[in-house]
Amino acid sequence: MESKYRKILILRFSSIGDIVLTTPVPRCIKTQFPDCEVHYCTKQSFRSLVENNPYIDKVHILKSGLRDLIKELKKENFDFIVDLHHNIRTKLIKIALRKPSSAFNKLNYEKWLFVQFRINKLPNVHIVDRYLEAASPLGVKNDNLGLDYFIPEKDVVEKEWLPDEFQKGYVAVVIGATYYTKKLPFEKLVELCDRISKPIVLIGGKEDKEMGDRLTTFFKKHEASEHLEEKLKELGKKSVLFNACGKFNLNQSADLIRKASYVFSHDTGMMHIAAAFKKYTFSIWGNTITQFGMYPYKTKFIVFENNKLDCRPCSKLGYHKCPKKHFKCMKDLVFDFYLPE
Repeated sequence: MESKYRKILILRFSSIGDIVLTTPVPRCIKTQFPDCEVHYCTKQSFRSLVENNPYIDKVHILKSGLRDLIKELKKENFDFIVDLHHNIRTKLIKIALRKPSSAFNKLNYEKWLFVQFRINKLPNVHIVDRYLEAASPLGVKNDNLGLDYFIPEKDVVEKEWLPDEFQKGYVAVVIGATYYTKKLPFEKLVELCDRISKPIVLIGGKEDKEMGDRLTTFFKKHEASEHLEEKLKELGKKSVLFNACGKFNLNQSADLIRKASYVFSHDTGMMHIAAAFKKYTFSIWGNTITQFGMYPYKTKFIVFENNKLDCRPCSKLGYHKCPKKHFKCMKDLVFDFYLPE
């Protein structure tokens, strides 16, 4: 097929999960219109998410300000702009480039209604389908192949880099998230890990290393409060943990997820990376809800969430502490699951 648009710019500046969720857009454009040249614009800190994507011909980086970026983009003479961020900066870029464009609907008003008044006007549509809808003026259709994540050879994690007991298989548990209200507290992470009867690799960034160390120390030396010791006796298991938080870069952490038997994750970018690899995902939700349309896409998943609270969702994103001070959305979660062999 041929398109009247030969050179297309996709805009999405952040963040990890959102960028991974946009990956069907360049793939569908490139596979359905092979003559099109696809460019992608993002921030420097997220470059590694798109620079290895074979469906993207060129990556443009937002650094300190818009002036230099706009100057660079003007030289490309694009035919069409697909705005998958839809904020003030992308509007300024579109005004400056003066090219035909489309933008995805962020549904901010509908989310506000749900958060403030529990009025649900949200469509039952995944955000990926809304991203693809923004590309529909190009004639693009959803190929239903799910998300993409491409790991360069230099970032492939060798089996020997892991301790011996993890080299025959493991479960990945993502302990990080941007906001406190999206993360399990320590006591609930202990409860979760203790229910997993397979070796566990903890996934997270440098900011999660302390929590990872605390968990591995607890299970290795059983240094814990009396309450947690009783909880372990109650469940009757002893887990084996390896803390990978802060020890690997983003692509390497993604490779650890790719090689995991199962993935447990908060509502965060790594959950979407797991979906890109079609991993059976156990998805853990705190103050946010699946109705916002960002649950695992095109993969098998199970959701853990507390639907008995009238204060949830308290935000479309998250907070650095529970507004109600009880944090029941996480503290009252029940982990009832079975891991097939």
